[in-house]
Amino acid sequence: MSDEKLSLKLLIWRQPSGHEEGQMVPYQLDNISPHMSFLEMLDVLNEQLIHEGKDPIEFDNDCREGICGMCSMVINGRPHGPEAGTTTCQLHMRFFKDGDTVTIEPWRADTFPVIKDLVVDRSAFDRIIQAGGYISVSTGQPQDGNNIPVDREDASLAFDAAACIGCGACVAACPNASAMLFVSAKVSHLFLLPQGKVEDETRVANMVRQMDLEGFGNCSNTYACEAECPKEISVENIARMNRRYLHSQFSANK
Repeated sequence: MSDEKLSLKLLIWRQPSGHEEGQMVPYQLDNISPHMSFLEMLDVLNEQLIHEGKDPIEFDNDCREGICGMCSMVINGRPHGPEAGTTTCQLHMRFFKDGDTVTIEPWRADTFPVIKDLVVDRSAFDRIIQAGGYISVSTGQPQDGNNIPVDREDASLAFDAAACIGCGACVAACPNASAMLFVSAKVSHLFLLPQGKVEDETRVANMVRQMDLEGFGNCSNTYACEAECPKEISVENIARMNRRYLHSQFSANK
């Protein structure tokens, strides 16, 4: 791998608060190592800004291991950047070329209002989870491994759905700012396991209701959510959630 340093022109969204207007601000950054992660590059830029007596750029980050979903930003028009199946914190500068212009923005959705710069309020996702994304029935004492039989295919699908980190890239990618991929992943991974089937009907009804109350749009069937999801969650979960939702409504009207 080349150790040649990169020089980049960065266009970054700066917004003092959610109540003030924002704008794209250009920055020149030199001597960037291709071994750096994207967030490390932003750290270097912030050190430069602090040294110049300027306000650093606010951005969300926590684990920096592709687990927490906090590193939510749109890079060159794509949520989390140009690499498929990759969070922003896992994106490395070797995927950019010397002299590139890199545009960095926050998620663009009314349901994710900007707090400051690249930080958005994603508490709408928390409220959807609070509406039903859990198991509340008594399941007794912890079971020994493999004590409860689970169909192999169902277990595999449940694990795939549970990989969702709730970052919101699906919302940022969707023309309608739909949260259906996120909600369907949470509905699926609980429904597919025995412990989650007891509350399936109330869960899906409550979570979909809360999703609508939050103002997220409907699925637009463009598959942009699946294409931009860093964990490659399948849109098949949306179809499963729709079936479970219809089932819950038929049951409620009996």
